Amino acid sequence: MLYTEEDVADYLRENDVKFVCLSFCDALGVQKNISIMTSELHRAFTTGISFDASAIRGFCEIDESDLFLVPDPATMALLPWRPSHGRVVRFFCNICYPDSRPFELDSRLILQQAVNRARKMGIRSSFGAECEFYLFGLDENGNSTGTPADQAGYMDTSPYDRGENVRREICLTLEEMGLQPESSHHEEGPGQNEIDFKYSNAVTSADHVMTFKSVVETVASRNGYHASFRPKPILNAAGNGFHINMSARHLGEEAPDPKLKQAFMAGIMKYVREITIFLNPSRESYLRLGSFKAPGYVTWSNQNRSQLIRIPAGTGEYDRIELRSADCLSNPYLAYAILLHAGLDGIEQDLLPPPPTDRNLYQASAEEVRGIPQLPGSLEEAVELMETSEFVRRILPERVRQAYRDAEHL
Repeated sequence: MLYTEEDVADYLRENDVKFVCLSFCDALGVQKNISIMTSELHRAFTTGISFDASAIRGFCEIDESDLFLVPDPATMALLPWRPSHGRVVRFFCNICYPDSRPFELDSRLILQQAVNRARKMGIRSSFGAECEFYLFGLDENGNSTGTPADQAGYMDTSPYDRGENVRREICLTLEEMGLQPESSHHEEGPGQNEIDFKYSNAVTSADHVMTFKSVVETVASRNGYHASFRPKPILNAAGNGFHINMSARHLGEEAPDPKLKQAFMAGIMKYVREITIFLNPSRESYLRLGSFKAPGYVTWSNQNRSQLIRIPAGTGEYDRIELRSADCLSNPYLAYAILLHAGLDGIEQDLLPPPPTDRNLYQASAEEVRGIPQLPGSLEEAVELMETSEFVRRILPERVRQAYRDAEHL
C-alpha cells in the first residue's frame, strides 16, 4: 500500500505505536535494523538516520563510514508479536550518502535498477517465492538440539505433522503484516516445512522474503522451536530450497508471450553458472545441489522437478518459470536482480533455450548426462566462475563481489 508521511503519522497515533524499526540488509542478505522513537520519524523521512556503514559487510571502509537510512513508507508493517501498548512498526529503508545520493551498494537499490532497466525495455516482471525451513527442538538454554520437530513426510497431516500449528501462526502473522501467503505444507524432510507466496513486483517480493524469514524465526521461537533456513541442516535428508518463480510480460499486456518467456529463460540458463554464488552463497549450499530434487545440471523441463528450471502447469497469471537451485541463505534482492538482468540479456540477445530434458537426471547414466553443463560443485568453483564473468562485473559493484569472495565462513 502507498502511504504518505502524513498517513504514517496518523496510523502511528491511531495504533499507539511508540517504536519504529528501520530495516535493511548487508550484501549477503543478513537483516539489520535500528530502532527509533516515533518522535524521530519525521527526521528519518527528511534526512535519514545515520549508522556506521564500515561495520556492515560489503558496505564502506572506516574512512567513509557515515550512511543514512531513509524509510520507504510503502513498506510499513505492524509487528503483531510486540506489545499491544507501545507497539512497534517496521519499515524497509533506502540507503543514502550524507548528501542524499543513493548508496550504490544497497542491494535493494540494485534490484530497483534492474526493474528500471526492464521498464525501459517495455517489460514487466513478477516474482514469487517458495521458502523451505526445518523446525528443530530447543534445549534448556534455548539452543537448537538438532532434533527435528517430527518425522512426518511430504504433505503429511496431524498428529504426524507437528509443525501445522506453527505454519498456521506464521501465515496469520504474515497476513496481519499485509503479506499474502498462498499455501503451506509439510515438506519431505523430517520437521521440514514450506510456505509459498503470491506473485508481486520484484522489490515487494524480496521485501516479503526478508519479512518471512524474520516472522518464521520469531514464531518458531515463541513455540519452542528453532527454525533453520540452512541449505543442508540434515545431511541425509532433503535440503532447504528457495524456489524462485518468475515471469516477464510486455508492459500493458496480461497474456504471456511464449517467445519472450523462452528468451528470458535462455538468458538465465546462459549465465546461471556464473551467478550461482549469489544464489548459493555458503559452503553448505553445495551439499544440497544434485540430490533430493535439488538440481545439479543446467537444464529445463515441463514439470520435471529434477531440472534447474521447471515450467509448472499454470495459465494466465500463473504462467511462469521456476528456478529450483537457490537456497534461503541468498540475498533475495541480489538474487532477483541478477536473475532479472540475465533474463533481460536473453531478451535483448533474442536467445533460445536448449531442448528440454524430460528425464530424471538423478537416475541418468554418465552417458546420458555427457555434455550437459553442470552447476558449480563447490563454493570455490562458484567464486571462480563469478571472477571470470564479464556479466557479473557489469551488473554488480566490486565491493559486493568482494563480500561473496569472503563468503566461506557462512
